[in-house]
Amino acid sequence: MGGLPTEINFTLSPQDRFDVIDVTKIKSDVKDLLESFNKALFCSLHTTAGYLDQKICARLNHCPDSLHTYLRGFRQLFPPDAPYRHDQIHLRQELSEEQKQCEPRNADSHLTFISSGLKNCVSYETRPDTPVYFIDLDGVYESQVRRRRTTVIGYNREVNATRTTFVVPASRHAVDSINLKDPRLGLFQMLREELRRQGIEKGRIRIQLAGSETHVGLTMNEYETLLMRHDLAEVLHNPFRFMAEKGRNMWRDPRAIPNKTINYAKYDLVQVVNELVDVLGISDTVLERFVGQFLTVTASRFLRMERTVDLPISDRKGSSEILEGTYQSPILLQWNKSESGDRKLDITFSRFV
Repeated sequence: MGGLPTEINFTLSPQDRFDVIDVTKIKSDVKDLLESFNKALFCSLHTTAGYLDQKICARLNHCPDSLHTYLRGFRQLFPPDAPYRHDQIHLRQELSEEQKQCEPRNADSHLTFISSGLKNCVSYETRPDTPVYFIDLDGVYESQVRRRRTTVIGYNREVNATRTTFVVPASRHAVDSINLKDPRLGLFQMLREELRRQGIEKGRIRIQLAGSETHVGLTMNEYETLLMRHDLAEVLHNPFRFMAEKGRNMWRDPRAIPNKTINYAKYDLVQVVNELVDVLGISDTVLERFVGQFLTVTASRFLRMERTVDLPISDRKGSSEILEGTYQSPILLQWNKSESGDRKLDITFSRFV
C-alpha cells in the first residue's frame, strides 16, 4: 500500500430516526480507499450521529442487529419525550422565534450519543470486506430526512508532530461541564496557531485528560446550556432519572408513580443489561457486579465516559484546518471537584503519511 493520504467527503440520508448505515455500501470510493491504505479515519460532523470504536464493533461481530441491541439499552435509559429541559424549546434563548418552530426535540439522542461511546472521529485498521457503520440517532424529524455529512481519510501511518499541555480552570461546582471551544479559554486559538506552525495537511489533534485527572471525562457534542447544565447533570446524579419518568412500567399504577418509578426503572434496567450481556458475551459474574455498581453509584461508573476526543485535520479548502460541524464542541464533564482547581489536558498533533 502506498500513496499520499486521500480524503473523501459525502452525505448520507438516513431512512429512520435511528439508523445504522454501512458506508462501504453507500459509497464505492470508500471501499476503494480501504483497499489502498492501512488505516482510515472516519469523521461525523454531527452531534447525534457518529461511529463506534472498531473494537466495540468487532465484539459485536460487525452485525447491525447486535449494534441495534447494544444501543437500545442506552436509548431506553433516555427515552424520547421525557421531561428534558433541552426539549422545552420556549426556554431556548439562543433560538430565534423562527428556529423554535422547527428545532427538533432530541435531548434523548444527545444523551445517548454521549453515554454509549459514540464518537465524532475514529480510526480503523482497514479491512475492505468488513462493514463500517455510521450510526444516526436522530436522522428523521417529523418526516423530514436530515442530510448527514461524513469524511473518510485513508492513510498508512501516523507520525506525532508535537505535544503540548493546556490548563483549563475547573468549575467550582462538583457536577458541571465546560465548553472547551469557548473563546475565553483560548484553547482553539492555540490549536489553530500551532496547526499553522506545523503545516499538517491531513492528520488529527488528540485532546486527552492528563493521567492524574479523576472524576472527569471528555465528549464531543453540542454545548447547549439546558442540555449540559441541567439534563446531563441530572444523569450524572441519577443515571435512570429519565427512564424512571418515561419507562414502560410507570403507567401500571399511576396513583403510586411517585413511590414506584425508581423501582420500576431498576427492574427495566436489569432487562436492558441482560440484553447487553447477551450481545457482548459478558459473564454472569460481571453482570452481577455491573448491575450492583449501577444501582449504587453515579452514572460516571456506567456511562462510557471517554478520556480523549479527536479533531480531524484537513487541507481540502487549500489550507490546514480543523474539520468540525456547526454545533460540535469538545466538552469536559466533571462529577467531582478538582483538588487543584484546574484540569490538565495533554494535546498531541499528528500527521498522516
